[in-house]
Amino acid sequence: MHNQYQNLMDMFLRHLESYQINLIGKKPKELYEPEDYILSLGGKRLRPLLALIACDLFDKDPNLSLHSALAVELFHNFSLIHDDILDAAPIRRNMPTVHKKWNSNIAILSGDVMLVKSFQSLENYGFKEYKKLSKIFNETAIEVCEGQQMDMNFETSDNVSVEDYIQMITLKTAVLLGCSLKMGGVNAYTSEENLNNIYEFGKHLGIAFQLLDDKLDTFSENLEKFGKQIGGDILASKKTFLLIKALELSDDKQKKELINYLELQTIAPDKKIEGVLNIYNQLNIKKLCEQEADKHTNIAIDFLDKVDANSSKKDQLKMFALELLNRQV
Repeated sequence: MHNQYQNLMDMFLRHLESYQINLIGKKPKELYEPEDYILSLGGKRLRPLLALIACDLFDKDPNLSLHSALAVELFHNFSLIHDDILDAAPIRRNMPTVHKKWNSNIAILSGDVMLVKSFQSLENYGFKEYKKLSKIFNETAIEVCEGQQMDMNFETSDNVSVEDYIQMITLKTAVLLGCSLKMGGVNAYTSEENLNNIYEFGKHLGIAFQLLDDKLDTFSENLEKFGKQIGGDILASKKTFLLIKALELSDDKQKKELINYLELQTIAPDKKIEGVLNIYNQLNIKKLCEQEADKHTNIAIDFLDKVDANSSKKDQLKMFALELLNRQV
């Protein structure tokens, strides 16, 4: 955590804690305990932090953004509960996923209530602000669902391009980062132009972040720090940037090998990971993934440069963004 933002993070965590205290003992417990459980698993809390950072960037009291920050954090965690069911994922942040710990029906319903409560959090604002925040938040929520559906469609499609993939991660992951920053900007009553530039900064940062996440899933040496199954994307034959690019660049022999690894159920998991990795290394896929991430990082920084705000705070945000992307795992 960037030291200069620690006070903002602490501010949010206090707000979250007071929210969670109200969940304790609420009935029916099967509805509220899973919500408390997933919120207690930690995670980076990046989205709520970005809302506070954006408000502070325009020299307004970041407390003004606490309800927006809670809204995006509840929404994000709702989406994780449902995504884990859709992906049949057994672990999240080194702990059992909600549907594993309880069951899928409980997980669906507690996710539903979190979604409603994320919108409810915005009711703490006055009408004009509420209307503006709701519009941004609703559009983003729909886009996240579109991205998730695209991701699932890719599983049965033989024809996914890099452009399709970037579009999918933009919707599924990146728009929520842009939304968090934009909502913080709304809480600071900044200009429409600033709102659009800070949104685009967050969106392209999110694309770069997801590309590097794909890379870590396959090339990370450190399970403890990564918090998810290493090589999980390969085992699930997920169409990530790495796989799409490998299929695009491979010669006939490599392509045939790759498709075998993806389709044959009889190959042992470690052999499958090793075989696919071998082809990735032959094609220099890791480097290409890093280059694509760098491209979006540079676009993000260009948008941040256009934001009319306190220049030392902008520099601080730029440093934070670059640190965030330079996760050596």
